[in-house]
Amino acid sequence: MWRRGSVIASWLLDLTAASLFEDPRLAKFAGRVSDSGEGRWTIKAGIDEGVPTPVLTTALYERFSSRGSAEFQDKLLSAMRYQFGGHLEKAAK
Repeated sequence: MWRRGSVIASWLLDLTAASLFEDPRLAKFAGRVSDSGEGRWTIKAGIDEGVPTPVLTTALYERFSSRGSAEFQDKLLSAMRYQFGGHLEKAAK
């Protein structure tokens, strides 16, 4: 993982690297990326105020799509969210 080649550091990349160091296969993650509600709230507020939020909306929809198949990218995103704030994956309904 390329983390030190820029003057701009990324804490999220550091957290992702820590997850990959601990478990390169990310075996403890199913790839089901949960949402805690902040994204939904922000998108709704953007709609109410007439402010476009395309990146946030796309990120929320990616979380929804992760609930179908457990691809490595979704496992990596789930691992990063766990490192960032202890966000645990929710069991499928």
